[in-house]
Amino acid sequence: MGNVVALYIRLSVEDAKVESMSIENQRLALHKFVESLDDLADYEVQEFVDNGHSGTNFERPAIQELLDGVREGKVKCIIVKDFSRFGRDSLEVGYFMEKVFPLYGVRFISINDDFDSAKLHGDTGGINVAFKYLISEFYSRDLSQKYKSAKYVKFKRGEYQSKICPYGYQKSEDGRMEPDPETAPIVRFIFETAVQTGTTTAIIKALFERGVPTPGEYKASKGQNYHDVSRTGHIWQRSTLVRMLADERYTGIYIMGKRRCVEVGSKHVRMKDESEWIKIPDHHPALISHELYEQVQKQFHHSPCVKKNKKDYLLRDKAFCGCCRHALRRIGNKAFRFVCVHSKPDSTALCHGLTIRESELEPLVYETIVKQAQAVLGTALSGTNQQELLFARQDEYSRQVRAIQEQKRALFERLVLDEISETDYKEQKSVFDQEATRVQQLHKAVTTQLAQVQMDEQTKSARNHLAQKVVDTGKLSAELVDALIERVHVFPGNQVEIVWKMRDFALEASEF
Repeated sequence: MGNVVALYIRLSVEDAKVESMSIENQRLALHKFVESLDDLADYEVQEFVDNGHSGTNFERPAIQELLDGVREGKVKCIIVKDFSRFGRDSLEVGYFMEKVFPLYGVRFISINDDFDSAKLHGDTGGINVAFKYLISEFYSRDLSQKYKSAKYVKFKRGEYQSKICPYGYQKSEDGRMEPDPETAPIVRFIFETAVQTGTTTAIIKALFERGVPTPGEYKASKGQNYHDVSRTGHIWQRSTLVRMLADERYTGIYIMGKRRCVEVGSKHVRMKDESEWIKIPDHHPALISHELYEQVQKQFHHSPCVKKNKKDYLLRDKAFCGCCRHALRRIGNKAFRFVCVHSKPDSTALCHGLTIRESELEPLVYETIVKQAQAVLGTALSGTNQQELLFARQDEYSRQVRAIQEQKRALFERLVLDEISETDYKEQKSVFDQEATRVQQLHKAVTTQLAQVQMDEQTKSARNHLAQKVVDTGKLSAELVDALIERVHVFPGNQVEIVWKMRDFALEASEF
């Protein structure tokens, strides 16, 4: 068990504006206090710092590391500058002070509040502590409301708060949202094409033929590498277009307050009803007219998503295109097939038109699994008697240790009978001790190796059992897919490659 004094320091964004709350000032105050306590002189002092984290919840990296130390029995004392540094949620903090810390024998000290749990003999501070936390919690809620009000005032002035603007816009020097000269014309083209064609497929094809980069590719060209664009190839995703065509901000209206936090300090949010949204007209320059926007809405009719019971099938979320690495779409009514829809706009792509019937793919996958299983079983048959050899070596070293102990006993008897001098006894005993240490180390090494081999054999046994089950089953099953397959890559010409979930299952066969 360790004896650690934990100095916990927290600085939120708002606290950074107050000099006395700075990390350096907190650090100086805590170290000075520790030095004044003689009963903590022999303890190891460790710092736990959360910089820029709110105290309204415990989703903070340093506080989680500190609490792990408490559970492991390493932390014996926690010192903070004041209660609000540890947390502002009275219920959660009260739980730690009344339940967790007493259970693990942890002393809690708040310097500015003159609180030391060691002086309270099991008490938690009573009404004074509860009142301080109540004030702290109300302060957090009040601060949250003031922040929202200030944010809304900035919105009304046209000052855009987010770092990332919608596609088609950029942030001006004064913080307002203005059209991006490179992407604004593309937004207009998308809406106009939507009215003319009425399908996202036609829009995707038109954008590809014009070589228009996707939003992710455009950001990457500006040094904003938020997404992996290595597989896009100038082919837009339907979901991206659907979101853009339903975005009313392109008409100059700004929408805020779509979501609300479940509680103050929480990162969990819920979507509000549209009637509760705050819409600010003429907030920024429009890219399209209201008439064009309404026309698109009528044609596409973005109805609310209804959750449907997803149909289960053996290769659900497993089938991918081997060329572009995008998921294959399963289409059909009774005779299902897997199709690469991503490459549909690009007639030069290797996977353009790639399709395979489900009735063909499943046997191909099973055949590949069977070959792998047979290789695993073949390796099992060619195994050695390594365990028996290690057992024999372990017994031999144990016999040598016993023999040395018998020699040391006989040597001591000769000393007692005055057959040898004390000097000779010590010299010979030293030789026996060195030999005993050497043999014991060899015995320990063999024992460790034997334990590893036994563990490996258990793993191999389970793997061999699964391999035998593959052979005996006779067809692809959901159990085999879940246990063995991470992905199935399908290439033109009905070529199949499996990405194995069980890495050892694949290694065993490759070694064979």
